[in-house]
Amino acid sequence: RVAGGVLRARSLGAVRAVAQGHGAAEVSPDVSKPLRNPCAKPGQTVNRGMIRPILIHPDPRLKKLCDPVTQVTEDLVRLGHDMLDTMYDAPGIGLAAPQVAVTRRLIVMDCMKAPDAPRSLLLFNPKVTWSSSEVSTYEEGCLSIPDQYADVERPNVVTVTWMDETGAAREETFTGLWATCVQHEIDHLNGKLFIDYLGLMKRQMITRKMEKLKREMVRGTR
Repeated sequence: RVAGGVLRARSLGAVRAVAQGHGAAEVSPDVSKPLRNPCAKPGQTVNRGMIRPILIHPDPRLKKLCDPVTQVTEDLVRLGHDMLDTMYDAPGIGLAAPQVAVTRRLIVMDCMKAPDAPRSLLLFNPKVTWSSSEVSTYEEGCLSIPDQYADVERPNVVTVTWMDETGAAREETFTGLWATCVQHEIDHLNGKLFIDYLGLMKRQMITRKMEKLKREMVRGTR
């Protein structure tokens, strides 16, 4: 699952890898229940923040260019932990701040699979500084576009710089699912959704389905 969505991966020239998940509807903040990380070891829980509502496409806030983070503050770190809790609860492997209605350049992700230990990352001002010519194709989805998937081709390896939650500069080269996830999430910070890689008719069809879903949610029928 990538960037707040499901990814069923088909790396070119490699064995098909599957990251399974489900689209998420909007939820109300709930700080009372412990959150279970799907990648955590048995009995391990996460309970650091609250679950935030996830915006559903179409929403103008999902199309905005996000503002850079000039200083990593306690409030922004708390937001990042809320986003991780929201992501795990959905469940997903990535989430961007605009998906929870905050237009700042912050993403979170964790692409580890059970029974491996989780690896939760908060990335402030993430930026791709290098990408490979080799590409991978994943069937991507998004928590802001639940139950809709499509193949998207992206570089298979990317180098990313960012600030961590202490404000320290970081750099890492991501491959495979991690590379796809981080690119998907950075797209969110630039107001771009995975459906923007699709043809006009396919985008319009998915948008109409999301408009119908939101009407049903307002009426309380879903």
